[in-house]
Amino acid sequence: MAKEIDRPVVPVVLSGGSGTRLWPLSRAGYPKQFLPLVSDGTMIQETVARVGEADGFAPPVFICADDHRFVVAEQMRQIGVAPSAIILEPVARNTAPAVAVAARFLADQAPDTLMLVLPADHHIADPAGFRAAIAAAAPAARAGYL
Repeated sequence: MAKEIDRPVVPVVLSGGSGTRLWPLSRAGYPKQFLPLVSDGTMIQETVARVGEADGFAPPVFICADDHRFVVAEQMRQIGVAPSAIILEPVARNTAPAVAVAARFLADQAPDTLMLVLPADHHIADPAGFRAAIAAAAPAARAGYL
């Protein structure tokens, strides 16, 4: 990474979805983030690999459905990542409520925590550039700018 992040940023991985967009590969019990669509790793594994502890990030927090908690845990075990938390959504309510729950969870632990919200099913072709952009933005976020 071109610039070091001064304190670990907490990746919050949003792992929701109903599994309808890529049916029949993706389905309710196994939506697209759990599939290897662009590499040998699954989409959620690739998401977490972009923001590892070696790059100055804290262990990830996951927001997922109760039905997916064991899949998330197993896919992280496969790549040697220990989540700091897996927060279960009792009912899917889309992005804003999931982010609010994660923000509250992190604020209760440490009010000055900087979180990075990551959808579990995005592909980013330039992970180094992505990390450099986060490192460049982190000081402004720590100063109170969104």
